[in-house]
This record gives sequence, structure tokens and C-alpha cells, in this order.
Amino acid sequence: MQKTIYTGGNILTMDPRAKGSNCPEAVLVQDGRIAGLGRLFDLREVAPDARVRDLGGHTLMPGFIDPHSHITSFASTLGLVPLSGAKSFDDIAEKITAFMNANAPAPDAFLSGFGYDNNFLAEKAHPTKELLDGICPDRPLLIAHASGHMGVANSQALQMLGISADTPDPEGGRIGRMAGSREPSGYLEETAFTQNSSKIPLPSVNQRLAELDRAQDIYLAHGITTAQDGLARTAEWQLLSQAAEADRLKIDVVSYLDLNLNPELRENSRYWQRYYNRLKLGGYKIFLDGSPQGRTAWMTKPYLGEDPTYCGYPIYSDEKVKSFMMQALNDNAQILCHCNGDAAAQQMIDAYAAAVKETDKSGIRPVMIHAQMLRKDQLPMLAKLGIIASFFVAHTYYWGDIHLQNFGKERADYISPAHSALENGVLYTFHQDTPVLLPDMLDTVQRAVERRTKNGVQLASSECVSVYDALKAVTINAAEQYFEESQKGSISVGKLADFVILEEDPLTVAKDHIKDIKILETIKQGKTLYTHSKS
Repeated sequence: MQKTIYTGGNILTMDPRAKGSNCPEAVLVQDGRIAGLGRLFDLREVAPDARVRDLGGHTLMPGFIDPHSHITSFASTLGLVPLSGAKSFDDIAEKITAFMNANAPAPDAFLSGFGYDNNFLAEKAHPTKELLDGICPDRPLLIAHASGHMGVANSQALQMLGISADTPDPEGGRIGRMAGSREPSGYLEETAFTQNSSKIPLPSVNQRLAELDRAQDIYLAHGITTAQDGLARTAEWQLLSQAAEADRLKIDVVSYLDLNLNPELRENSRYWQRYYNRLKLGGYKIFLDGSPQGRTAWMTKPYLGEDPTYCGYPIYSDEKVKSFMMQALNDNAQILCHCNGDAAAQQMIDAYAAAVKETDKSGIRPVMIHAQMLRKDQLPMLAKLGIIASFFVAHTYYWGDIHLQNFGKERADYISPAHSALENGVLYTFHQDTPVLLPDMLDTVQRAVERRTKNGVQLASSECVSVYDALKAVTINAAEQYFEESQKGSISVGKLADFVILEEDPLTVAKDHIKDIKILETIKQGKTLYTHSKS
């Protein structure tokens, strides 16, 4: 039996039951599980043959649990044209040209890019097909917005995807048109983008598996031991299940099926609500609206500027959302609902409440994903229904200034109201929605603690949470979101030895330094899978 005692540093257990003994002197791990906590002397008495691991004054805490991201989508971006950081149309052109020159894609290959953001381009607009045609005239090209909710196609891509002046807008989406006509401009929004981007030919299985390997290594480098695939359709599920069958998953991955398009994938009973080779089907996922920075989130009050009546729009009717909730309850399956706007949040609340009343079932821990514009008066409804709020709280920094423009100070101030959720007894978690942002949990902890925009504007300091409460959102609270609080989320006897070793203690460093704390080591069930390189 393999035994290790960790000691010689700060041990932050995150165990809500520990009270005054939250920082034991040592932790005993045996065969991948936590076998004891307490004084080093006592644990050495219990396990005299254990290897003693000196933490060297660093901090040991539970491995981070990612409450919402898209690990397969992130893996796929590793093979795309990287457009993050582009500041203008010229930058986009240079990045695409440089990628083609460096990678020499086959003449008939479909070229894809990811990560531009119109909010941060000098032109303050999305590119057009004419721009992309000038960069890439001889092959289909589609570039995706950083949010993943919209993108732009060149003329060849539009033709390949069958999009023309005669193509109607799909439900819950929009095809951009040239001024004064129905000719497609190249811009695709929400379902018009997501449904068409899924038609792009995939790379080889071996390439996709290699990209998934790289993605896992990046999650591990950020201290994450459990990740999510937050919208699995046939292609995503095939990749994950192939990786699991080949025993290539290093971290636990919880997958959520697209309830609208692929609910039949739950028939993979080996994975349904249980792990097999680190992969689990956790339940279902639906989208109820779009992106606040992309002005497609569904609001009860209008956006500022442009059309004074525009409030964004829903993806589905109220009856359709209720039917989704009924199916989740009848299948005893957790359901994740993408809700950014407060109108979308209310649609989820009302639909779930109606479904619970009609089925007389509950307890599936539904999750409101993002919940950015969730109003404080809606929080008691979440608490009553047992709905979890998973906040994309890093928006306060990365797009807070855009929210101020789109919604004004009063509404933007209270995006991701984590402290109010805490006060109302709503279980909350924090996520980075990777690939929108890297899966950097220390970054999101700092953003929740500070709530400052890139331009330094303070957003509702009353919604700031303590560092400890922010850490709970990516450890013990996240474990509870996954129904895994008995196995993960805290350093407690009997739980999995999933740890991260930090160079410094996030509870004692300056708040503006939390994101800069180095991840020294990530440990999954007692085995070190990532070590920080000093070079």
C-alpha cells in the first residue's frame, strides 16, 4: 500500500466541519485517498512506513474543481488560428496569414480561427465576409468570437454551409445581412453560428485526441483535477468516450448532453451519472439566451444605445423550456441552463417551478450557468427551488467596462451578485467558461474578491466576497454542484487525495496578488500529474 504524509506547510482543508482545526499539521494519504489528518507525530505512529513529503512552507489545498467549461471545445481551439488579443481588422488579417504561412494547411482544408472580440477592436465591429475573402480567397474560413456565441464566415464558407439570401434565420439566432438586402454579410449569431459551425469537418481522431491531451495538461497546470464538458453533442461525446476507453483521461471530466439535439446519448449507461475511466455523464445542458457583451443576452429592460426597445432575445419558448425541465426531472438528471440575462433567468425559474409542481419531483440540483444579470430579487426563488448559481464572475474584470456601456452603472454594478447569493442561502460556484478564458481559478477568485474592471471601475463592493468564500466556489461548493461532496472538494478523511500545492497562501497574500500565485504541483488521487518548471 502506497502511503504519503504531507507536512511542513499550510494545509488549507476547506472542510466546513473542521472549524478550529482547519489547518492540521499533516495529512496522510493511502492508496489515493485521505487516510488521516492531525499531528505529524500521530500520523507517523499510525503509518510508520509512509513517505514523508515536506511542503517546504507552501500551501496544500484541495484540487480545484471546474464548475463549467468546455474542455473539448478548448482542445479544438489549440489547432485553430489564435485571434485572442487582436486589436484591429489588420491584426486579424496578420494572425490568419501568419498561421497559414507557418502551418501550410492542405489546399482543400477548412480554416477556422477563435478568440476575436469586436468590443476590443479599433473598428468596434465584427469583420465581414469581404475582409475574410481578401485574407483567404481560395478556401473556406470561419472565425469565432471569444464568447463562442457568434462568428464570421467568408464567401466560400457560406457557400459550403448552404447559407444564402434565401436562408431564413433559425430559431434563437440571426444571419447578418448586407445593408438594404438579404445577402449574407458573413456574420452569424447564436444558433445561426453554433448550428453551422458544428458542420465544419473535424480533424483526424488522432489529432483530436492529442489536442485533448494538451488541454488536460493546461487544466492540470492551473490546479484543476475535475473539469467539465458543458455541451456535448455526438462529436464531443465520441472524442471523450474514445479517450476514456483508451484510458487517456488524466483528470475527471463531467459531460453534459445537449438536451435539444442529443438526449439519446444518455443511453451510454456505463457513464450515466457514474465515472468510468474518469468520464461521467452528469446530465443535460440547454441554452436560454446569448451573451451580454455580444448584446444577445435576454433582458427584461432594454440595452443602452441603438434601438431603445431592444432587450436581446430567448432561444426557446416558455413551453419548450418547461418540457426540458420535465424531461430532466423524469430522468432524475441534473440540468444546466445557460442564462445571462435576467429575463432568461426568470424563464428558467418559472419553468423549473412549474415542472416541479407538475411532476412532484425535485432534488436534481439544476444549475443556472453564468447568471450574470441575475437580479437580487430573484435569489430567494433560487434558494427555494434549490437552483445553484454558477457565476462567470471574471466578467467583472474582462468585460465589466462593456457591461457599463451596455447596461449603465446601476445594472452593471450587480453582475454576478455572489455576496447576495451567499446571504440568501444560494449555493454558488465560479467558472471561467473555457475556452472563453483560460481555466485559471486563482484569477477568478481574485476577480470575485475585487470586482474591478479593466479600467479600474469598482463594481458594487457590497457584492465582493472574502477570499475563503471565493475559494469555496471552486472547491467544496463545486463538488456539491456535481453531487460529489462526499468524495471531493475538501481535505477530509475518506475523500480522494486530489490536491494542489500553491507557492503562497491565498488567504494571507495581498488580494491583488492572488492571480499571480504559482501552481507548484497538481496531484490526482495521490499521484503528481503536474509540476511547475522553474526554468
